[in-house]
This record gives sequence, structure tokens and C-alpha cells, in this order.
Amino acid sequence: MRILISGATCVLPQGPARVDVLIEKGKILGIDPPRGVQVDETIHAEDLFLLPGVVDAHVHFRDPGLTHKEDLRTATRACAKGGVTSFLEMPNTKPLTITCERLHEKLALASEKSLVNYGFYLGATIGNLEELKSAQRTPGIKIFIGSSTGDLLVDDQQLLERIFAETTLPICAHCEDETTVRANTERLGGGSSYEDHSQIRDEAAAVVATKRAIDLALRHRHRFHVLHVSTAAETELFRDHQGLITAEVCPHHLFFNVDDYERLGSLVQMNPSIKTAADNEGLWRALKAGRIQMIATDHAPHTVEEKQQPYPKSPSGLPAVENSLALMLDCVNAGICSLESVVHWMCDAPARVWDMVGKGRIAEGYDADLVLVDLGKKQTVRNQTQVTKCGWSPWDGVSLQGWPVRTLVKGHTVFLNGQFDETVRGSEIEFDHALGGYWRI
Repeated sequence: MRILISGATCVLPQGPARVDVLIEKGKILGIDPPRGVQVDETIHAEDLFLLPGVVDAHVHFRDPGLTHKEDLRTATRACAKGGVTSFLEMPNTKPLTITCERLHEKLALASEKSLVNYGFYLGATIGNLEELKSAQRTPGIKIFIGSSTGDLLVDDQQLLERIFAETTLPICAHCEDETTVRANTERLGGGSSYEDHSQIRDEAAAVVATKRAIDLALRHRHRFHVLHVSTAAETELFRDHQGLITAEVCPHHLFFNVDDYERLGSLVQMNPSIKTAADNEGLWRALKAGRIQMIATDHAPHTVEEKQQPYPKSPSGLPAVENSLALMLDCVNAGICSLESVVHWMCDAPARVWDMVGKGRIAEGYDADLVLVDLGKKQTVRNQTQVTKCGWSPWDGVSLQGWPVRTLVKGHTVFLNGQFDETVRGSEIEFDHALGGYWRI
């Protein structure tokens, strides 16, 4: 089918413009096509803004093995509702995604269940270097330098050197220094309150590990992405990126800080932990200055019952894909940032960081992964209306202005005004690592 999106203000790479967009066979065929062009369907979008679909490059969708928390169907419904048309998922499912065979099994599972486009990282362990060297069909390698147990914890310096020296895929890492975390845990007797979490996983733990990983990347000239930056101090390490270092920030580290434990308790318990109001401000400055290139959610749902356990039994993680775009659109309405910046941080930059083909922009030849948003729409986040399987949000009760109203995946409408077309299936994301990442595209 040929579809024309008419009347919207489109956020193009060169800036916003009131132009029509022509779609055919899942691709953007034309920007501002001639009047009278023959189409099968016209989507009238006056008073709306057309954005590229959000690319959330850091999620935990729990499928397979942990599907009582979330699964690929419920998570991708939440994506569609939130304007997220592509995701990259981390390897800590059960079984772990640490072999090419497991990677291909997850890709096959997503082809059956996912309403949006998908990709999966391959996790590093102490014994899978050959798998990391031979892997394809993946955005890159995920290393847990701290904040993990079992096979996914890689803290040995000699092995880290080999991973950076001998592999070619881009690398990303969870950076919290395990030695620092253990020392803080012992000092606090394991911790007894949710507030203790930010003292155990403190600024030093983040800075030490991030500095260590960046040193590895620069010495071995290996592309490296710092996941979920949580401190202002870390952002100073990104000034000398040498065309190799990129970084992301998550909504919870932009909007929450240690003062929120009293109100929200374990609902804002995260790894890395939330920090101070000064860190919120520093992260915003780094994002606006370009030292942090992108936003990702680290969507990591747990059931309410799991989160209500006393510390330290309460697990770390929160759901966010459903509301991340609305949170940022609300910032646009509040004058905190521009709509063009949001599109860069949430659409274009993650596609560039991970070498995605045809994603992140409204341009001819790109995939028709698109979201129509109503910047005037006001709505309150409610637990009872969340479609994520865990059924809660730390932003419950927060009113936001600016919401997605229609989401298209490869030209197919998957979400429209609260309704889903669950016959739509996303596609495996194509990665071309010869593109060279954010600094070269």
C-alpha cells in the first residue's frame, strides 16, 4: 500500500517542516511529494507532529525465563504505546544470551511475538571470547563490569584487555566498580534501607569503573558506549572521546534523586543508583552539551510484590518504555529542551551509535517507523492503565503534556489512540558496523 501522512509538522534532519510524507512497502518513498499523488490511504495529521520512531537501545524484556515480570508481547505493546518502534535488549535473560545459538533463538522468538523492531546484545563472560569474536546479527557486546553475579560478571583485568583487543564489535558496559561496591556493602553491614542503596553504589563506584573502561577503549582503539550514566563526575570523562566513546542517560537519572526514596522507596531503586539533585543538573548539562549523546530507558520491570520486599532483598529496576517519550515531550512543553533535541537523543543518535540501517530519521529510503504526537495532549500516568506486564510506573500520578497518539512500524499502524493492532510484527534490525558509529555517520 501507498500511505500519505498529510498535514503534520515533520521533524526532519534539517529541522521541522510542514510537509507530507509518502510511504510505500514499509519505506519512506518521498518527502513533500507532488500534489495529487495516487495513494491507498491518507492519514490526516493536522495539529500533530511526526517524529521518527523512538529507538530504545537499552531494555530488559525478560523473555525467555523471567516472563512473570514481562515478555516480548507485553513489552512491545508498551513500546508501541510509548512511540518506541525499535529496541535493543540486554543478555541477562534465562538462559543468558552468551552464545550465537542463544542469540538466534531470541531473534526467532521476537519474530513471533514482537510488535516492533528488535535486536539483541551478546553478553560477555569469563569463557565465551570465541563467541564474541564470531558473532553477527547483533548491535554489539555487553559487559557487566560490576552489578552482576554469576557468568555475566567480568571484572578480571586480563580478560577485559583481551575482549577489547581481540573483538571487533562495538562494546557497551554497565560500569560500577565491584571492589568499591563490596567495600561499601561491608561498611554498611549490607544495608538496611532503600536509601542505603545509593551509598553502596555511590559516585566512586561509577567513576572508577567508567574510567577503567574508557582507558581500555582508548588504548585498544575500540568503540565503547557507556550505559546509564548516573553521575555528573562521569560526564567529564567523555570530553576527550577521540571518536570512540559515546554515552547514554536514562529518564530515572534525569528526573529522580536520593530525595525521592522517602516518597517512592524501592520503586526508584536502580543499578546504577540514583544520585543527587546536583547530578540531575550535571547530567542535563552534559546531554545538552553533547557529551552524552542519547537517552535510553534501561526498562527493567519487576512485580510489585518483588519490589515491596525489604532492602536488600528488593530487586533493582523499573519500567519506562511506555512513558519515556511523553516525559521528554513534557520537557519540551516546559521549555527545558527543544523537540529537535528530543528527536536527536531518542531517535537519530541511538541509531547512529549502533550502526542501524534505515532507522532514526524521517528521510527518503529510511524505514517508515514513525510516531505522531500531540504536543497539547495532557494525560496522567496511572498504574492501572500501564500495559507493561508488571502494571506499575514510578511516575504514577504525574501529569504530562505531549503524548504519542499513533505509532507506525514499517508503515503499519500498530498503535492508534489507545488501541493495538496485534497482527503487526516488527523486523530484525540490520546493523552495518562498517558505518563506524556515531562519530562517523
